[in-house]
Amino acid sequence: MSKSFDVAVIGASGTVGETIVQLLDERDFPIANLHVLAGNSSAGQSIIFRGKNLRVRELAGFDFAQVQLVFFAAGAAVTHEFALKAHAAGCSVIELSGVLPLDQAPRLVPEANAAMLSALKPPFLLGSPAPVAVALGLVLAPLKSHLSLQKITLTAALAVSSRGREGIAELARQTAELLNMRPLEPKVFDRQMAFNLLAQVGELDASGHDALERRIAQELRQVLDMAELKVAVTCVQAPVFFGDSLSVSVQASAAVDIAQIGQLLDKQPGVERVEEGDYPTVVGDAVGQDEVYVGRVRQGLDDSTELNLWIASDNVRKGSALNAVQIGELLIKHYL
Repeated sequence: MSKSFDVAVIGASGTVGETIVQLLDERDFPIANLHVLAGNSSAGQSIIFRGKNLRVRELAGFDFAQVQLVFFAAGAAVTHEFALKAHAAGCSVIELSGVLPLDQAPRLVPEANAAMLSALKPPFLLGSPAPVAVALGLVLAPLKSHLSLQKITLTAALAVSSRGREGIAELARQTAELLNMRPLEPKVFDRQMAFNLLAQVGELDASGHDALERRIAQELRQVLDMAELKVAVTCVQAPVFFGDSLSVSVQASAAVDIAQIGQLLDKQPGVERVEEGDYPTVVGDAVGQDEVYVGRVRQGLDDSTELNLWIASDNVRKGSALNAVQIGELLIKHYL
């Protein structure tokens, strides 16, 4: 990595964008010039990078010809408006919103499906999957051939940071109001979030599924390169600031060998398996860490061809920012 690159981070003032900048610093990403950009309301803020304060500039009017690599950590509308412009200017683009179709911006988890890059040419237009799909794809990738996956059933308890700074502030505000016996008026969420679980995280379509549930299923199939895999997803909003918790049931084609599953998980980069008799949590294990934690690895209660798992992962750091930065590292090491 002796060559240096000019890089831009779009949405740099948000929770994920700020973490991307932090990781670019921590991991000594070979950057010559870093441009931190956001919407008009965030312009003028400062972000620390390599001991210096970088001023956040307004995205509108930015000349993408200045940079070789762009991270889009903004919302769907911003990505939809600017990502293709950046790509047309010759930039390799890594976007996290999921707004671009899978065939236009293939989803990548470096530890799971990096080989797909060999069929593409620069400049690259790539998507970093939803944090749940990153965590689950990372864990299932080494198991898919051994198990001959038939179906995955997932219940994902999502942190409020999935809604950005607004979600974090809303949970904090609601918690304070309830603890101080004050009346509660929900704002970001449609009802009480504090001390509660919400059975959906977005508007439902005619069949009763929300957009994130569909996104996770589609992206997981692409990461695992299993277009026909059956996936059932239920997303639940949990009163947790950071970290997603996943309850996963995998239907295999034959009896599951738990000892062999453990060996495969132990060999997988980015996965930390918790010893039998213990289990991971987002608080105390996953938050702030670069690994996806797996526990309660077991056969089905009355079905030896069923594998059950519990997964904990930092949705902002590992599931979003680090996966995007790892994609960037892969590109600059082998393809740019």
